[in-house]
Formats: sequence, C-alpha cells, structure tokens
Amino acid sequence: MSEGRFEREFERILFGSRWLMAPFYIGLVIALLLLLVVFVKELVLESMQLMDLDETHVLVWVLTLIDMSLAGNLLLMVTFAGYENFVSKLDVNSHPDRPAWMGRVDFSNMKLKLVASIIAISVIHLLKAFMSLASTDKVELQWQLIIHGVFIVTGLLLAVMDWLGDHAAENKRHN
Repeated sequence: MSEGRFEREFERILFGSRWLMAPFYIGLVIALLLLLVVFVKELVLESMQLMDLDETHVLVWVLTLIDMSLAGNLLLMVTFAGYENFVSKLDVNSHPDRPAWMGRVDFSNMKLKLVASIIAISVIHLLKAFMSLASTDKVELQWQLIIHGVFIVTGLLLAVMDWLGDHAAENKRHN
C-alpha cells in the first residue's frame, strides 16, 4: 500500500470515528425523556395539592418547573449543536419548526450558552433558597452564593477569552 493511499484510508477511518459520538447524543435524548418524566411527576403531584399550598410554596414549585424546563432546553441545545458540529448535519432545513439557531451554534457559542444556562439554573436555585429562607441552612445558602459567583466569573472569563480569540483572528485577517 502506497503512503498516499495509507494516509487517505487512515483519514477516512479517523473521520468516520465521529460516529462514535452518536450514542452520546442518544443518551442525551434518553436523559431528556427522563427529565420529562420527572417534570410530569412534579406537575401532577403538586397540582393535586394546589389548594392546600401557600403562595411561597407555589412560587418555589413554579421555579422548580422552570428549572427543569431550562435543563431540558440545555439538553436539547447540546444534543442538536453537538450532533451537527461533531457528527453530521441534521437534514431538517425545510422543516417549519427548525430552530433559527441550528447550524449557527459552534463550539464557542455552545460553551457560552451552556454557561448561561447553568447560571440561570443557579439563579433559580438561589431564588428557591431565598423563598424558603426560614428553612434554609445558612451555610448551604452561603455555598450556593459562592458557587453562583464562581459560575458568573467563569461565564465572564469564557466570554472574554472568546472575544480575545475572535479579536486576534480578526487582526490576523487584516494583516
């Protein structure tokens, strides 16, 4: 086998290895399904007790549903963008329900959206803790605040790094 032929065959195998990621995305779809089961369970159980709940409990419950919705959106976004970026393009261009962001979310955008979603979920957990402040352990609340701050700093640093990278690439193009 000639060197050029060996190289082409190796690169074909290497490129085909991207399909090893497909089971990961199937796993994320299964996780989304499991999250839906938990969401429905929470919705049904709390709805049956709605007349006995006070305003604070209802607000915490609604925040929990929003939290699960954000987690589901995050799973879906990572699944779609990851599959399109690393495995194969989804052939849904003509579908009327195709999200506008599909095909435009690269790895850098996905990172920032992931961190933004994590920060939003963290905010909801903090708000839930504040809503039930009387029963919240103060040390636990302090750790939640610290972790939330770390998420915010991480998000800002990732955004700055991406901005610097884009700025450096733009300068290279102009030189």
